[in-house]
Amino acid sequence: MVLMRTLKTSEAAAMLNVSPNTLRAWERRFGYPKPQRSAGRHRLYTHGEVVSLRDALQQGLSISSAISRAREALSTDTHALVGALTGFELDRADRAMEAALALRSVERSVEEVLLPGLQELGRRFGTDSATWAFAARWADGWLRRAQRLAPPPARRLAILVGDATGNDLDLDALALRALELFCGRSGACVMALPVTAITCLGEVVESLGPDAVVIAGTRVGDDDVARWAYRVRAAAGPLPVAVFRRGQTGATVRATGTRVLTDAPFGAHRQLLALAEERDSERTRAGAPAVALVEDADVREARA
Repeated sequence: MVLMRTLKTSEAAAMLNVSPNTLRAWERRFGYPKPQRSAGRHRLYTHGEVVSLRDALQQGLSISSAISRAREALSTDTHALVGALTGFELDRADRAMEAALALRSVERSVEEVLLPGLQELGRRFGTDSATWAFAARWADGWLRRAQRLAPPPARRLAILVGDATGNDLDLDALALRALELFCGRSGACVMALPVTAITCLGEVVESLGPDAVVIAGTRVGDDDVARWAYRVRAAAGPLPVAVFRRGQTGATVRATGTRVLTDAPFGAHRQLLALAEERDSERTRAGAPAVALVEDADVREARA
């Protein structure tokens, strides 16, 4: 995959011919350019966003109009992906994602290009169409390849996923693949099991030693999910439990203290890290060795 290039605040400001204070003011007012944070919490701006804004400003546009133009320029990657998948062109779809990765992190490429492109195809053709099936299968394969390319787990943090989604044509299943990818890129060990798999579940849980449990999707009923969650708790004891893309349809999980994660995979990934931090604090207060927290995927990629 293409590595994303980033700029320090001074470098981005110089490219735009403005002061760092002006650049930060634009960020606060317009949310663009949107920086990441380094390990030292310093701003790192995406090169592609800064270049797009510079080109728009050189056309004599006001800052608000230039930002709108820059955002439109970046949205062409989504259009390119939709066009490739509509035309059933696998290589072209891969190239569209490579172009997105040249300007964005993996996480932002998935959330800003891949998933919106799939949503657009679902709206156009319906999720029962051959076009959707082709696109969803490609997206599932792309996400799984990205997951295999992620660094091995770097922290003693494990997340168990109870998969209650449908097959790989289910948009929620693709969002779950993205969540797994983001957690893995943050250094966590992630294991996803269907909630219908009960036999030997205790042995798997004891081997993994999860720090948090996530139940995702709406394709399996509450009774089966509750049975699976009970088996996990019986093997691992009390654990933070969260639901992902399940609560929004009214489905519930019969477990106390359950958190409802945001539908966006990256936001959900951040919330899971917060759950891990809470559990780490509890262990520290209890006198157990602290678990090293994972670092944000954007930070690690920027530092690389």
